[in-house]
Amino acid sequence: MGAGLSREGLGRMRAVLDGAVTRGEVPGLVALVHRRGETHVTAHGTTETGGQAPMRRDTVFRIASMGKPLTAAAAMILVEECVLRLDDPVDDLLPELAAPRVLRRPDAPLGDTVPAERPITPRDLLTFRMGLGAVMTDHPLRQAMEEAGVGPGPDGPPFGPDEWIKRLGALPLMHQPGTAWMYHTSADVLGVLVARATGRPFDAFLRERVLDPLGMRDTGFHLPADRLGRMAGSYVADRATGALVPRPGPREGAWDRPPAFPSGGGGPSLVSTADDYLAFCRMLLAGGRYDGGRLLSRASVELMTTDHLTPAQKAGNEVFLGSGGWGFGLAVQGRRDGLATRPGRYGWGGGLGTDAYTDPSEDLVGIVLTQRALDSPLAPRVIQDFWTTAYAALDD
Repeated sequence: MGAGLSREGLGRMRAVLDGAVTRGEVPGLVALVHRRGETHVTAHGTTETGGQAPMRRDTVFRIASMGKPLTAAAAMILVEECVLRLDDPVDDLLPELAAPRVLRRPDAPLGDTVPAERPITPRDLLTFRMGLGAVMTDHPLRQAMEEAGVGPGPDGPPFGPDEWIKRLGALPLMHQPGTAWMYHTSADVLGVLVARATGRPFDAFLRERVLDPLGMRDTGFHLPADRLGRMAGSYVADRATGALVPRPGPREGAWDRPPAFPSGGGGPSLVSTADDYLAFCRMLLAGGRYDGGRLLSRASVELMTTDHLTPAQKAGNEVFLGSGGWGFGLAVQGRRDGLATRPGRYGWGGGLGTDAYTDPSEDLVGIVLTQRALDSPLAPRVIQDFWTTAYAALDD
């Protein structure tokens, strides 16, 4: 085929993905492979368990943390315009985070703190090195974040960004700013920073400066009423039986209105389609250009897609980062240790069952959208099989 993808390989992909639906691993899915200007999309199963509505190319999914690269792009627009500067303190715009306290040791009690050695900067937020994030162990700070309503999650808090940042600022950091990677929370703070810097709600700025220029009309924190029927269901596996059950979420039934807190981290979950997200990935692949012009400079895209972490900053985060690292709002592959893990490949997934990566060396974008929430930070078999078959279909 003209794009260097074999018909046999794409046929194998369809068969493997169809098998995941047949076995009941997911009710349905949409998968997309784009290479050298050609796009191949396959849809399988139904939008609901036991339902009759088939998956379609334009089915809308909850993409959760796949919103993090979008937030980074929004912030880089402001960096290019000199509204934000990568290494300036965020104190003036986020006084709630000025002069933070830091745990004396990562395992110290909450009250055992020292002053931060330096302020938090936009670079820290973009690289997830602000010093606070998802605590993966049974630590008092994890409980404190949950009790304050500022812990990670795809559904977000029931209060607005000003209250959220106030509550977050009352907690100590786990690490000194800039010293360690911690997942998620930096992206939510970055969304608040963008809103404060522009004097506009984060979702409004994201719509005006990123989503609308790229034609991502089905992406956002809510949908017009006439598009709600295109949303797929969202499910989790029952811990006792393994059966898929509807995921309880406070936003279910309320997708026709904005959430209280439009999260830079993607929760309450952003929604999107395969083609919408492809538009964003193609912009990055083209060095910031899109069909209507330029969204970001090539220099910004290069910064976003370069690993900024030292080995010490990555330590302990292998379950998230594998053998790679982190750029601005997305993961960057470090070495080739599998069919789909090519150096320089970048992207991220969503905890509700979605994944999207771009491989510049192959001029390749892959996107797979399912409705099954992840059981762990590791990708489920259906997503792993999508990537295996996508790379196995390369034919040049």
